[in-house]
Amino acid sequence: MRELGPGFFAWCDEPERLDALAATLSALIAPGALIRVQTDEDFEAGSVDEALAIARARFGGQTSARVSFRMMLSGSKRALIDIWCHSEERERQVPHGPLTLNPWGKQDFLSSDFDLAWGRGPRSIQVEAVVASQLIRDDLEDLLVRFCAPDASGRIPTGACTHEAHWNAPVDMCATYNAKAEELGRDLALSWVHLHDKESVPRIAGMSLQALHARVDAAPRGARVAMKGKSERSRSLSRETVLKALAAPPSALLDALEASAAPDDAWRAAAPRATAILDLTRQISETGEGPPTWPVCTSTYGHIHFVKKHPPFHVRRLPSGGVVLATHPYCSLWPLWANALCALGLMS
Repeated sequence: MRELGPGFFAWCDEPERLDALAATLSALIAPGALIRVQTDEDFEAGSVDEALAIARARFGGQTSARVSFRMMLSGSKRALIDIWCHSEERERQVPHGPLTLNPWGKQDFLSSDFDLAWGRGPRSIQVEAVVASQLIRDDLEDLLVRFCAPDASGRIPTGACTHEAHWNAPVDMCATYNAKAEELGRDLALSWVHLHDKESVPRIAGMSLQALHARVDAAPRGARVAMKGKSERSRSLSRETVLKALAAPPSALLDALEASAAPDDAWRAAAPRATAILDLTRQISETGEGPPTWPVCTSTYGHIHFVKKHPPFHVRRLPSGGVVLATHPYCSLWPLWANALCALGLMS
């Protein structure tokens, strides 16, 4: 049985969903790849236009559209993926997310096996974990951005990625996308409404930030939701903290998240050698010249424990004005948010 890779989710209005699918398909498909289209029947298309014509003719009501194809990752890597485009009627029955993307196999996207050029010096689990995390995060961020923002239309205001099966609270995901950095507080408000009101994220992800703010404000004073935090202060999130975060200048919130994304001492200690190994490995891949590479497996307990104990975070400001928050798929963004909220003095 194949082990699935991480799941990607995106929200947009129903009238624009097939246009979003078309843009994403064009941005992701590998040259010459065939496209399998599944609606109420199965089809095979030789071009993006043909695939979209099939989908448009059948999409709507209870009928969703699914396209399967090979996409380009970094370098020359390819991965087989599925993208589902769900109608509003279908979403009301079983909320998956208007647009969902799933790599077919973990080995294609979340691989733990690498050929690395070690150069001089002994091997190190910590260094290997940092190398693997960087490679995985680069692919994860690249795919999330190309999925949610394949063009400049801004059809998709928000999206996320998780190693779990469902689109849950954004602060519990491993990556989120927001088309407008000034609306980054949406992740926090959406998480609160999901956890406190037991609302499905795919059903409320398209709400305006003002509407989400009103939902949080309507909760009883002192209301809290449980969080998976390591410290006492990060084990819950209060209504008042969310409201104060939404009232804070968006630039201050983003700056605090960036500052909180700084690696800890253990990660910083391993980073220089990890960077050197990555640079040398890429040089060998590009030129075919250099020392031999060695197979490295980073799925051992030691590697995974290091990543979970020292989760790496990245805050990426996009040229479009959007922002991506990301960590390793085995981790969540909540520690990043908790540290940023504490730094701003908003945790209560």
